Amino acid sequence: MKPTLRNMVHDLSLMSLGIILYAIGFTLFQLPYHITPGATTGLAAIFFYIWGIPVTVTYFCINVVLLVVALRILGFKFMANTIYGILFMTFVLWAIPAWFGDEHGLLPQVLGEHDMFMACIIGAIIEGIGLGFVFLGNGSTGGTDIVGAVVNHYRDMSIGQGIMIADLLIISSSFLVFHDVRLLIYGYCTLFIETSVLDFVMNRMRQSVQFFIFSEKYDEIAAEIAKTGRGVTVLDGEGWYTKQQHKVLVVLARRRESPFIFRVIRTLDPKAFVAQSKVVGVFGNGFDKMKGK
Repeated sequence: MKPTLRNMVHDLSLMSLGIILYAIGFTLFQLPYHITPGATTGLAAIFFYIWGIPVTVTYFCINVVLLVVALRILGFKFMANTIYGILFMTFVLWAIPAWFGDEHGLLPQVLGEHDMFMACIIGAIIEGIGLGFVFLGNGSTGGTDIVGAVVNHYRDMSIGQGIMIADLLIISSSFLVFHDVRLLIYGYCTLFIETSVLDFVMNRMRQSVQFFIFSEKYDEIAAEIAKTGRGVTVLDGEGWYTKQQHKVLVVLARRRESPFIFRVIRTLDPKAFVAQSKVVGVFGNGFDKMKGK
């Protein structure tokens, strides 16, 4: 496959998996216990609790309006992925209640009537993992995800923090419906856990590492690593004790690319000396973009 097609399949696969996970966490662990998780699904849940409007209807209508924001600020690619995300999320939010709900569309409390706390935690973790996969697929499920992505686009603020700020008002509005402080606290706990897991998933997947490689076969190792598209810098070094001149390779790569780099080094020069370290952030071509003024 061409790289563009391969990237498209990779993004859509991550988005689809993430949307399914998020919908499971919301419909099976949050909605039956009247926990408002925030985002557009939170607003849709509030409308469902008050007027009985299906979640899919409210979710879809609100996101149609927000798509204009995604087009003007985040570009066509983000909007195309967002359209897919909204349509697929709408389908999954309809399908899960249709499969697991009763004849009136009501979902069962899978953990029992008195396990709201565990439902809150499990649902928030699943939602956070799902959102992480969606954003790693360069997509969005709409709603405050768009707000978080816009903030992340312009400022050096994580997507999870942007979503948290936008969702606080939505969760707080649930108190006007239920007049129950306990449900409000559960909503805040859901938001905190969800955004924390989201940031963890994204940072884990995007974590970068730095290699210092000392080898007499530096040219062969550099050539193999360069075939993957990763840049290699060659530095001049001198051993303090031996006073011998050496070449040192410096490589910045994603954490997931580490096994391949070690395999190359081990195959070409098993006696090479390698130092690997984590880096806080790598900004530039092939990595993250610098944000902020």
